[in-house]
Amino acid sequence: MKLAPLQRELAHTTHQQKIIHTGQHYDSQMSDIFFEELQITPPDYHLGVGSGSHTEQTAKIMLALEPILRAEKPTCVIVYGDVNSTLAAALVSVKMQIPVVHVEAGLRSRDFTMPEEINRLLTDQISTLLLTPSQDANENLLREGISADKIHCVGNIMIDSLFFALQAIQQFPQKAQKSFELIKKFGEKKYILSTVHRPSNVDDKESLQRLFAFFAEVARENVVILPIHPRTRKQLELNIDISAFPANFHIIEPLGYLDFINLQKNALCVLTDSGGIQEETSVLGVACFTLRKNTERPITLELGTNTLIGDNYELLFQKIQQVKEGKSKKGENIPFWDGQTASRIVNVLERYF
Repeated sequence: MKLAPLQRELAHTTHQQKIIHTGQHYDSQMSDIFFEELQITPPDYHLGVGSGSHTEQTAKIMLALEPILRAEKPTCVIVYGDVNSTLAAALVSVKMQIPVVHVEAGLRSRDFTMPEEINRLLTDQISTLLLTPSQDANENLLREGISADKIHCVGNIMIDSLFFALQAIQQFPQKAQKSFELIKKFGEKKYILSTVHRPSNVDDKESLQRLFAFFAEVARENVVILPIHPRTRKQLELNIDISAFPANFHIIEPLGYLDFINLQKNALCVLTDSGGIQEETSVLGVACFTLRKNTERPITLELGTNTLIGDNYELLFQKIQQVKEGKSKKGENIPFWDGQTASRIVNVLERYF
């Protein structure tokens, strides 16, 4: 979702670009379908690293990437977000004296139990250009001693993809057929959409059991739709019998990007531990309740469109009731979250390279 808008924008310039797919996300419903729906050209290289521990993934990516960069001799390497691929590519590039451009730089949760936070911090420290989504990210980087001339607030590239998806759904509704069928079945604004995949929620057996006991309670009075992440499915099969859950609780297979955006847009509210979804719901005007104790997207809290829940499920019951009563805050315009981030990034790149 972060690569697609910039790849399309760069295609209109004289710059040549090569896409390297590390294979960190390898499930077809969580990788291949995004290339198709977001009109991303096939990768020039596919490293196929697959699953493994954080250390294994990072090491495999680094070992596979080095000979490619040695052969290609790129002017710069662009990395996105905060996954293991981000840090691995940044480390290899900087050791080879290749400038690193970090898209979505400067976000901080200050939770060092999250591997993503380590990836963010280290990538930002070694990047040549830091392209941030919001002013709070600029402030984080400045506090960490990063030179102001390396920092550029370009906006949120995820929102470029969101607007692209909304337009595609409007023009080609058949591409979001699965979600339209669900919306027709349960009713617009009549269901709660949820996603959970963070290790703190699903890898710890007690946390997982508490969370799904809560889902069962919510589903007594509300339709709950949970597109299941492969990580979550594995832990569920090991630890929880959901056969006795209320009939309103629906676990479905992972959805493509267009289907998920459409389902999100039409939900009563969203329960999630995802970072990007906190931003999407803020733009869509859908109440978001984050099943974490912190967030690297504090701007969504400041807007009032997102609420940190942690494991305070009593609070969440109250918040869901407020949404039903029409008391939740709607989305609003956020500076630079306008669908033009990729264009601003190209302007920055052309000044430097």
